[in-house]
Formats: sequence, structure tokens, C-alpha cells
Amino acid sequence: MKIFDYMGKYDYEQLLFCHDEASGLKAIIAIHDTTLGPALGGTRMWTYASEEEAIEDALRLARGMTYKNAAAGLNLGGGKTVIIGDPKRDKNEAMFRAFGRFIQGLNGRYITAEDVGTTVEDMDLIHEETHYVTGISPAFGSSGNPSPVTAYGVYQGMKAAAKEAFGNDSLQGKTVAVQGVGSVAYNLCQYLHGEGAKLIVTDINKENMERAVRDFGAETVAPDAIYDVECDIFSPCALGAVINDDTIHRLKCKVVAGSANNQLKRDEHGDILMEKGIVYAPDYVINSGGVINVADELLGYNRERAMKKVEGIYQTISRVFEIAKRDHIPSYKAADRMAEERIATMRRSRSTFLQNERSILNMRVR
Repeated sequence: MKIFDYMGKYDYEQLLFCHDEASGLKAIIAIHDTTLGPALGGTRMWTYASEEEAIEDALRLARGMTYKNAAAGLNLGGGKTVIIGDPKRDKNEAMFRAFGRFIQGLNGRYITAEDVGTTVEDMDLIHEETHYVTGISPAFGSSGNPSPVTAYGVYQGMKAAAKEAFGNDSLQGKTVAVQGVGSVAYNLCQYLHGEGAKLIVTDINKENMERAVRDFGAETVAPDAIYDVECDIFSPCALGAVINDDTIHRLKCKVVAGSANNQLKRDEHGDILMEKGIVYAPDYVINSGGVINVADELLGYNRERAMKKVEGIYQTISRVFEIAKRDHIPSYKAADRMAEERIATMRRSRSTFLQNERSILNMRVR
């Protein structure tokens, strides 16, 4: 892998390799862009097949966080960490404390949080060595479990998508097919049920489906059958890449809006959704409630303030649709354009400021 070529192509700022032999720590921190502020992104622990695969994942995820944070209106850039190892076997206190010291050495350029393979308890260990970590235990002034907040953001984004598709944002009487009923989706179903939506759910975990039936009167279908359900809204809330060559032409919905990451297997699937007249709420915009919530911790966490910001996902998704119509492009491209425009505006503003500072300095020198 030609690392500098890759970083240059996608405009990365920094790539760091962190090693602590005593604890077994092998971590890669990728910082993509800090135009809007310090990079915020979680720490993922995974059993990568190779070091190159780990590097590629860190870089890809960091760039995704730049777009997510920019689109969410946060004054934060994008970064991500991957730790190479089995999260079930290789964790130890010394590993996360050593990692915390590496983060502290960046002096605020990067702020981490929980991600796949890491927990609140892991973040607490990192917190022993640095304050540049969010998602720690509520005892330390943190926000606690982010799933209910993420779900609230998805609910707001789904209402905005419903308005785009149906002319109003009411979900009463709408049929929503929910793929995966884990922590975020369960909370989403609470909101949908409360508004009078009809729920059809699936999950590889039978207990999750049974809970949805018991608590919300949901219907259930087999995992692969969810794509064939006649519904108003298809809500992917489990794995990524579920909108693909095999599934996209089976969908019988007017809206795709869910909490899963990377829902489109390839960009062209977003083009096909547009051609089919299906309104797509871009995943990294609609599921940004979690990062909005943990970002509020940096101000001294206030639940009411955080929820108000998450409620703004409704307006953000609506803005994406406006850009899509303005520029005659699919909504996934509109989301990218919205984020890129915000970053470009800040870069121009910063450049103008620096030019003015240099002019003043030159005048003083003369």
C-alpha cells in the first residue's frame, strides 16, 4: 500500500502507529481533516487479517467521520482509531491506559469514543490517562448509553424523509419494515409505535424479535424476507451494504431510512434508488445522533441541550433533499456536497483571516 499516495488522494492530515509491547497494544490513529475543529471518532478493536487491512479501515473510517461531523453541524473534524486484536481475548488495563497516553500526546488534535469492539469500561481506562475521550461512565459526567439518542435522531430523520416522500411527516398508519432490532432499533420502534406506525421486524436474534412483538405488537418475518415486504419505509438497522445488486430491486417501499452504517454497497445503488423514486436518507446524516450526543460532553454534558441538537437532524435531512433537488443529484451525493461546502467555507474564511494577519504584520514591519 502506497500510504502517502492514498493520503494525498483523499487529503488526510496524519496517520499514527502506536505500539506498546508490554500490553500488546497495536493501534493506528488516522486523522483526516481538522478544518472545523479537533478530530472526533471512536476506537474500534478488531481481528484484522493484515496490518494493511487495519490501516485501510482506519483511513476509511476517519474520512467518514469528517463528513458525518461536518454534516451534523459540529465544530469537529474526522478521525478514527483501530486497535488490532481480539476484543474478547486481548484486552487488558495496561493496553487502554497506554493508548490513552498516546492520545494525550496529541494534545487535543484527536478525541476518541466507544466503537465496535470497545466499551464504556474501556473508555474509562483511557480516561485515566487523558481527558480527550468521550462516552465514559456517567459517574464522570458522561452521557451514558448513546442508543436512545441515536434512535431519536433516526426517528426525526425518518419523519423528514416521510415528508419528502408523502407530503407530510406523520408516521401514523405507515408500515415500517425494520431490519435488525438491537439497542438502537428497539428504541426507534418505541418512537414509531408511539406515533401509531405498523411495525414489521426481523433479526437474526430470535429474542430481539420476540421483544418487539411483545412490546409493540410487531409482525415478524425471516431475515431475508424483509426485502420483499410491502411497506412505506424500509429501515436498515443492522449490517451495512444491505442495499446491493441482490436486494435493491426487491424493495417495495417509498423511503429508506435507518440507523445502519454504509447501507449502500456501492454509490451506484444510491443512483438506482433515485431512479426508482425511493427517497433515501443518507446513513451518516440520519444516524449522527450518537456523535452529536457525545460531542456535547466536550461542553459539559447537558441532556436537554444534546437532545435539542439531535432533533435538528430533521432539518439537516430536509436540507440534503433540497440540495439534491437543486443540483439534480442523488441524496447520498447531496449529503457529501453539504459537508464539503461547509468545510470549504471554513477553509476560505481561515485563509482570508491568515492573509489579513500577514498584511497587518507586513505593515508593522515596514
